[in-house]
Amino acid sequence: MPAANGLGWTFDTVASAYEKFRPGYVDELYRTLFRYVPIDETSNVAEIGIGGGQATLPVLRTGCRLTAVEYGAHFCELCREKFRDYPNFSVVMGKFEDVALKSHAFDLIYSASAFHWVPEEIGYPKVFSLLKNGGVFARFANHPDRGKANPALSREIDAIYAEYYYKYYDKKPEKQKAYSEEQARRRAAVAEKYGFTDIRYALFFRTRTFSAREYVRLLGTYSDHIAMEEKQRMAFFSRMEEAIDRHGGKIVLFDTIDLELARKSG
Repeated sequence: MPAANGLGWTFDTVASAYEKFRPGYVDELYRTLFRYVPIDETSNVAEIGIGGGQATLPVLRTGCRLTAVEYGAHFCELCREKFRDYPNFSVVMGKFEDVALKSHAFDLIYSASAFHWVPEEIGYPKVFSLLKNGGVFARFANHPDRGKANPALSREIDAIYAEYYYKYYDKKPEKQKAYSEEQARRRAAVAEKYGFTDIRYALFFRTRTFSAREYVRLLGTYSDHIAMEEKQRMAFFSRMEEAIDRHGGKIVLFDTIDLELARKSG
């Protein structure tokens, strides 16, 4: 499985907006995670790709020592300030593939909406080597579906994407599909190839509602949208905002959040 398309650097250019508009994760996800691997003040934890810290506070509140690995300088600065009241929190700047961390040292390593940027054949073996025997790797991500609440609006948005986004990238338009349990099962199974056991996965659901302006600000935190030429991106976002305003001024996203869990035997 290849890594994502090399646009990981783009997020750091909009760190403040990313921290504001990207969602956190539901409480039940953390309850599921901590049932699988109890974490407390004696635990040593690493987070891969902290971003704006959307998945960090529930872990810090366990009292654990948490080391975050983050490629973006602005995100590092933001999170050092955001979590300054937690003395056991630290950030290492760099790509996960490149940073030096102590082997066999971590009880839990997790990554929220970030591990797809790491080449599979590098990321999984490195996580395995860093975990203690019995340690756990958790990866999770959010998958929004805008089509359920207002299909007519979603069709109009599809047409705007075809005119601006897909034409810009010279790609064939793709139909949006809700994230499925089968996709989560396949993602979870990847860890087994690299020696992990006790493979599990779970799905969680929620809705989020945005005004037209808020939704455009959210889209402005997606790497492939950030990377568009500015004039094209602004026209794209303007059309998007106009469409949402014509359909009542609100857009509802139905989120599916997948969690994959795996253990290093020993």
